[in-house]
Amino acid sequence: MTTLQSVPALGTHPAAGPLPGRAETREQLAQATYDLLVVGGGILGISTAWHAAQAGLRVALVDAGDFAGATSSASSKLLHGGLRYLQTGAVKLVAENHFERRAVSREVAPHLSNPLTFYLPVYKGGPHGAAKLGAGVFAYSALSAFGDGVGHVISPAKARRDVPELRTEDLKAVAVYGDDQMNDARMALMTVRAAVAAGATVLNHAEVTGLRFTKGRVTGAELKDRLDGAEFGVSARLVLNATGPWVDHLRRMEDPQAAPSIRLSKGAHLVLKRTSPWRAALATPIDKYRITFALPWEDMLLLGTTDEEYEGDPGEVAVNDADVTQILDEAAYSIRDQQLSRDLITYSFAGLRVLPGGPGDTSKAKRETVVSEGRGGMLSVAGGKWTTFRHIGRTVMNKLAALPGGPLGEDMEPISTLPKKLPLPGIANPRAVEHRLLVDGPAPGPRMAADTARHLATHYGSLAFDIARLANDDPALAERVHPDAPEIWAQVVYARDHEWAETADDVLRRRTTLTIRGLATDEVRGKVADLLKNRAKRP
Repeated sequence: MTTLQSVPALGTHPAAGPLPGRAETREQLAQATYDLLVVGGGILGISTAWHAAQAGLRVALVDAGDFAGATSSASSKLLHGGLRYLQTGAVKLVAENHFERRAVSREVAPHLSNPLTFYLPVYKGGPHGAAKLGAGVFAYSALSAFGDGVGHVISPAKARRDVPELRTEDLKAVAVYGDDQMNDARMALMTVRAAVAAGATVLNHAEVTGLRFTKGRVTGAELKDRLDGAEFGVSARLVLNATGPWVDHLRRMEDPQAAPSIRLSKGAHLVLKRTSPWRAALATPIDKYRITFALPWEDMLLLGTTDEEYEGDPGEVAVNDADVTQILDEAAYSIRDQQLSRDLITYSFAGLRVLPGGPGDTSKAKRETVVSEGRGGMLSVAGGKWTTFRHIGRTVMNKLAALPGGPLGEDMEPISTLPKKLPLPGIANPRAVEHRLLVDGPAPGPRMAADTARHLATHYGSLAFDIARLANDDPALAERVHPDAPEIWAQVVYARDHEWAETADDVLRRRTTLTIRGLATDEVRGKVADLLKNRAKRP
C-alpha cells in the first residue's frame, strides 16, 4: 500500500489537456484587448463572465484570491426560495427564486445539488404558531408548483425519527417543506469551467493594483500575480467591478471621491461532527425575521447563521467566540445538548453579505443586486444571493446591452437568444456515475470505495471518470488523502492540472472537503503543497 509519505512523488502523468500555465495566461491577458474585464471571481462575477462569453464577447476574469475564495464559499450552502420573504408579502420574489432554484437543481447542475427536506419546529411560546407556519409552508410549496411535495405539518414523534437530536420539550408541531442544497465552492468552480468552455480567459491570485484610463474612461487594469510577483496589465473596452465586499475599494480607484454604496453583514457558520444520522434539516425561527439552520452537509452538521453589521477589513472577517456562542445557543432552541458540544466543532467560517447602503437592521434588508456606473464608465455590481446566480448574470448582461452609446451591444448576442438552462460541465445522474465508478474499477486490484465513488459523483458528475482514470493509471493516486475522508490523491492532481488550484488552501478548502472536516493536518497540507509544485508539462 502507498503511504502518505510517498505522495510527493506522484502526479507526474496528469490527465490529457492540462490548463495553460500562469505565465502563458498572463501573456494572453496582456496581449489581447477584451470586450469585458470582470474583476472579482465570486459567483456574481463568474456568472457574468459565463453569460458574456456565451453572448460572444471576449471576456477576461481575474480575482485577487481564489475563485469563490471569500463569501461565495462561505454561504449556508442552500438553493432556496426564501421562506421568510413570504412574511413581507414578496410572493413574486419567492416564485422567481423557486424557478431559479429548480432550474439549477434539476436541469443546470443536478450533479452538484440535491433536494433537502426541512423541518420547521413550532415550540410553545415561539414567534409563530403551528397554523401560521402550516399555511406558510403550503403557500411556499404552491409557489414551487408543488415540485417538492406539498408543505404540511407533522407530529413531533415523526420528526424525531428523522432527526434523533431534535429537542421535543414544548414542541407542538413541525412544519415541512423542501428546498435544495449544494457545495458552493464546487458549484462556483464548475461555473468557471463553463465560462472558460464558452471562451473566457481566467486567472486567480491576480490582484488589481490600479485601473487604466483613456481620456477619462476606464479601459483596463494593472495587475500583480500574488504567487510570483509578476506585474502585467489587461486592456478592455469595459471593466466590471464584481469584487463583493471590496466593491467600494475598486470604485475609489476609479473616483477617489466615490461615496460608499454598500454595507456589509457578517454571517458565521459552524461545522460539527454528527452524533446521529440526520435525514432532514432544521429551520428554527429565532424571532419574527430570523431563522437558524441545522443542515446535514458533507457527512457533517452545518449550523448558522449570524447576521450583524460589519465595518472592518473584509479580508479579516472571521468567526469569533461570540459568534460560536450565539450559534450554539440559538441551535439549542431545537437541538439536544449532546450534539452541540464545542468538542464536535471541526471548522468555522464567516462571509460577508453585500447589502444596499442605508439604515436599518441588516436581517431585514433586501438581498437585492445593485448595479451602478462610475464617472469613468466602470460598472459595479454587488449583492444578490446564490440561488439566483444565473439571473444576476443575465441582469448584468442586459445592463451592458443598454449602456448609453451601445459600447458592447452591437457585438453581443441578445441575452434572450442564449440557451435558457445551459447545463454546467459534468452534468449527469450522480447515482448512475456512482454505480459506474463502483463496477468499472481496474481489473487487478481493489474496487473504488463506496464513499469515494459517491463523493466523486456528487462533486464532479461525469468528470469523475477523469479522476478515476488518473487513479487507475497510477494506483498511488487511488489512496485516500486522509483515512477519515473520501477524497483521493487523484483529486489533488486533477485540481492542480484542471481546476486552477495553486495553493494548499485552494485544494483543501475549496476543491475538496478536507478542511471543513477538520482533516487538513500539517502533514496533509505539506504533501498537498509538494504535489502542487510538481507541475508536469507546465511552464
